[in-house]
Amino acid sequence: MTPKTAPLAASRNAMWLHIFAGLCASLVSIGLARFAYTPLIPSLIQAHWFSAADVIYLGAANLIGYLIGALTGRPIAKRLSNSHTLRLMMLLVTASFFACAFPLSISWFFGWRLVSGIAGGAIMVLVAATVIPHVPAARKGLASGAIFLGVGVGIAGSGTIVPLLLSLGLHDAWIGLGFVALLLTALSWFGWPSREAAAAVATPAPEKTEKVQPLGAAMYLLFGQYALMAVGLVPAMVFLVDYITRGLGASAHVGALIWIMYGVGSILGPVVYGWLADRFGARPSIRLVLLVQAIAVSLLCVSSSYWVLALLAVIIGSFPPGIVPLALARVHELVPHHHQQQLAWSRATVSFATFQALAGYASSAIFNATGGSACAVVRDGECGDCHRPGGGPDHAAAGAADADRVKTGIPRQDVRGQASLQRDNSDPLERGLPAKHPDCCYLLNAE
Repeated sequence: MTPKTAPLAASRNAMWLHIFAGLCASLVSIGLARFAYTPLIPSLIQAHWFSAADVIYLGAANLIGYLIGALTGRPIAKRLSNSHTLRLMMLLVTASFFACAFPLSISWFFGWRLVSGIAGGAIMVLVAATVIPHVPAARKGLASGAIFLGVGVGIAGSGTIVPLLLSLGLHDAWIGLGFVALLLTALSWFGWPSREAAAAVATPAPEKTEKVQPLGAAMYLLFGQYALMAVGLVPAMVFLVDYITRGLGASAHVGALIWIMYGVGSILGPVVYGWLADRFGARPSIRLVLLVQAIAVSLLCVSSSYWVLALLAVIIGSFPPGIVPLALARVHELVPHHHQQQLAWSRATVSFATFQALAGYASSAIFNATGGSACAVVRDGECGDCHRPGGGPDHAAAGAADADRVKTGIPRQDVRGQASLQRDNSDPLERGLPAKHPDCCYLLNAE
């Protein structure tokens, strides 16, 4: 290595170290803190830690915390620096996992779920602004995809690690997630840019004196698009495993498998979407992705096979982490200067977080209003169990009984009086779903 190439190699190594730290941060704060909760929902209900309605509202606490974190992340970083704030937020997420292992009360659990969401929102606002300035312009899309790849890794990991940890018990599952988060926090601790490195890529002084230009109509359109994307991803993000297991009557194993497929999509999404942004531009890529996702969500409600559900889970799973590098790339296309890019991205994250929180609580309200029974959402329409409008009085009575059972965590029963959590011995992936099962409509109605 010549003296000229040594600084270049060192800079490249530092860049990948920063990206790795960003990946760990998104993995801990979003991939685990938010998405590991989804496969835990059935166990939280069945273990009687909380009622079904409370479990869903506790999940939504993370979303409202995300909004708070998106609003407060930059002010905190101005006092502590970006790197110190990111380290602190990862520690808070880690602490929340250990705290949630002890369900002392709903307020206790809600508070720590809120804290994990605050940390996630702050990290989402700061991580790209901290790492991307150290990446060459031609690689920014791919680098942002690599950073938010942590979300997908967390989703896929939660589909494999959580079931294993649950075999030890719900308490041990939370403790295990805490140790995973602690390990990732330690590994990434020295990977963040130093103050000197951050100062070296800061906005040059001449640009600081320039008048800040107002954001154009295209940027506000992006804010609106990003907010509506948040609404669209919440139902599957929160309810997919519960929809598969308690809604469609599949085993917990099948629910975990489909959640893993969702995680596979989440791993592919940031990298593929980031590549699309670099290759074709963010604007046409966003249009293409939205079209594909709309088709996938529609098919989710009419699919008749677990294999189809698994494939759709891959496509839908690519969306939550994948849209982040796309939106970030669009911000970079519309806003020329780094300082303005940070401001615009912060506002975009706030709009995303606001509508995500609203969608989370709206979905929770629907879930609570129906007593945890998806069939009640379409009670006035055709009900697949009896294939006639309204489902008949017997079916309505069964649905009311189901609502009472769900509130107490007791497995709900179908019209024939058989527990829906009982399974046959055949391979569930070889069995088709009823073509018009009432619960198939739940995600569409919620979305």
